[in-house]
Amino acid sequence: MLGAMDRLRTPDDRFADLPDFAYAPRYVEVAAGDGSAPLRMAYVDEGPRDAPVVLMLHGEPSWSFLYRHVIRACVAAGLRAVAPDLIGFGRSDKPTARADYSYAAHMGWLRGFVDAAGLRAITLLCQDWGGLLGLRLVGEAPGRFARVVAANTFLPTGDVKPPDAFFAWRQFSQTVPEFPTSRIVGGAVARGLAPAVAAAYDAPFPDESYKAGARQFPTLVPATPDDPASEANRAAWRGLEAFTRPFVTAFGDSDPITRGGDRALQARIPGAAGQPHTTLAKAGHFLQEDVGPELAQVVIALIAATPDAAAGLP
Repeated sequence: MLGAMDRLRTPDDRFADLPDFAYAPRYVEVAAGDGSAPLRMAYVDEGPRDAPVVLMLHGEPSWSFLYRHVIRACVAAGLRAVAPDLIGFGRSDKPTARADYSYAAHMGWLRGFVDAAGLRAITLLCQDWGGLLGLRLVGEAPGRFARVVAANTFLPTGDVKPPDAFFAWRQFSQTVPEFPTSRIVGGAVARGLAPAVAAAYDAPFPDESYKAGARQFPTLVPATPDDPASEANRAAWRGLEAFTRPFVTAFGDSDPITRGGDRALQARIPGAAGQPHTTLAKAGHFLQEDVGPELAQVVIALIAATPDAAAGLP
C-alpha cells in the first residue's frame, strides 16, 4: 500500500560544516520493498566517471562520512569513489519502524542502489555491515565485481558462534536508553575522535526516532544456524567459494569483534590465494578513522597490480 512505510529524512542543516567532507550528496530512489513509496538513498560519487569504481560500504552505526579519508586518497589516485549511506543512516531515508529493517530488506536496497547508480566491474571495499551486505552480494552476483577488499568484516551464517564481544555489544545496543552513536564509534577507534568528528557521526540522528535502523542492525547478525538470513548467507558462501578474482583482507590489529575473520576469508575464497593480505597497525574496528589513507593505499595498490581483473565482466 502506497505510503505504508513511515520514514524520516534528516534535515540538511544537520550536515553543515562537516570536517573533511565537503562532497556534494547525490540521490537515487530504491524500492521500499513493501509496495509503498520508494526510499531516497544518498551517496557520494567522486572522481572520473570512466575510472575504475570503488564501492565503499559502511556499517553500524556509521555512514559514508566514515570513508572521507579513503575517498580523498582514491580520487587523488585517479579512481572513482562511490560511498552510499545505507537506508537508516546518513542522509538516506530512515524508516521509523524497526520491523521494516531486515537483512533481506537491506539486501534489496543495496541491489537497488547498485542498479540505479549503474555500477559495473566494481572494486568492493567493505567493513562491518558493509561486508555482511557486500560480501553477500558478491556471492550472489559475482559478475558485478572485479575485486574485493574486506576490512574488519565477515559473512556469518550462525554455524559458528560469534565471539563474546559481539554478544556484549548486542546486549548493550538493545538495552541502552539512548543509543550513543558517536560514543559507539569512538569506543571502537584506537586513536579517538575529535569533537567535530564525533558530532558528524551524531548528525544523521536528531533524536531517538531516527535510530530504528541503527538499533535493529545488531539483532540481524546471524548468530544461530536457524537465523532467517542463515540459508541465504550459506548460498552466498557457495558463490564466494567459487570467486577467483582478486580478494584481499585488510584488518585492523585492535578489533575484538572481527579478529580471525580474515584468516577464514583467506582460507575459503580462491581469489584470496597469493594476495597481499595485511594487518593494519593501531587500527580499531573503524579502521577508516584510524588508518584511512593506509586502507586506501591497499585498494589503490590492488587495482594497479590487477589491471585485467575486470576482463570478461559485463
